[in-house]
Amino acid sequence: MSEPGAMEATVAARAARLPGPVRALLVVSLLYLFLVGVKLLEGGIKGLGSDFTDALFANVTNPVAGLFVGILATVLVQSSSVTTSTIVGLVATGGLTVEAAVPMIMGANIGTTVTATIVALAHLRQSEEFRRAFTAATMHDFFNVITVALLLPLELATGFLSSSAKRIAEFISGSSGGTFNSPIKGTVQWGAGRVESVLELFSSGDTLAVLGIVVGIGFVFLTLALITKNMRVLVAARIERSLNAALARSGLIGIFVGMIVTIAVQSSSITTSILIPLVASGILLVRNAYPITLGANIGTTVTALLAALATGALDGLTIAVTHTLFNVLGILLVYSIPKVRYIPVELAGRLAGVAMKRKWLALVFTFGTFVVVPIVGIVVLR
Repeated sequence: MSEPGAMEATVAARAARLPGPVRALLVVSLLYLFLVGVKLLEGGIKGLGSDFTDALFANVTNPVAGLFVGILATVLVQSSSVTTSTIVGLVATGGLTVEAAVPMIMGANIGTTVTATIVALAHLRQSEEFRRAFTAATMHDFFNVITVALLLPLELATGFLSSSAKRIAEFISGSSGGTFNSPIKGTVQWGAGRVESVLELFSSGDTLAVLGIVVGIGFVFLTLALITKNMRVLVAARIERSLNAALARSGLIGIFVGMIVTIAVQSSSITTSILIPLVASGILLVRNAYPITLGANIGTTVTALLAALATGALDGLTIAVTHTLFNVLGILLVYSIPKVRYIPVELAGRLAGVAMKRKWLALVFTFGTFVVVPIVGIVVLR
């Protein structure tokens, strides 16, 4: 009987003989299934938390509680675009004031990073891969937290962001609204819909939501493992060097890439989640992935801007522009200053180093940051 190690070596040897085009097609297929898994995970969490999310936004006056509401609502619906578009709608109809909504959209920026953090947990079994993946995921967390720490007090003291956004909104308020359907997002939704149709044969209601989460996590874990292995073989060292050299020369390239990809897929979660296996496999350096996540912050504001233009309400447009200004100003304050540029990356690296040795801390960090702290904060401060 063959030893397990010998069997794995044989499988690896056969996989290594795959022609480049076939392997590329395999990676694209796996990437699609990975995105389907993310969508199933999002749908399951949203199914469990939709009613609760609707009630979250009501009667919130404390700005810090509003920040926690934005985090928790985004975790529950797994999309900052959905959260900010909902906030835009509430502001446009008078359900929320602009002042109350500003901390909520800042919280949405923090909450949207949970998907990439969950994806990084799929690498828990491989220490070095996990360290790189968890660093790539949490550097986005740290950047958004630092940006909120800088800009929320400024906004509360001066109203700088919302007043600037209002002037911009007044300038462009004559623009007509519009909609944008992403073919990539639609294709992924189609695949997720087919899987959900099968799951509906076995369950319904909350049980269906839980089953969707379980199947989604299974898709994510399995496809990530295969993507990481195949990408390592597919992308030669020369291409790796060229990719990293291009991004290292100018962070603006990475920011632009992150922004365009996020606009195309209409989800910063998808953009940042795609980066995790690239960084985990060593194809993309953490520092070169960093500006791409910042570009995703800007790209994700497009959905709310379109929603605001469609409402025709000045206050709705004001809060959407505030979201954009917040992300752009955050990059200017942190990334454009060399001495502080990589503080989020360094903090994430230290956290990942500790989590690599004590992996349970990664689970505590994820659940505590995105669920426990926001709930306690809302209960205490609301």
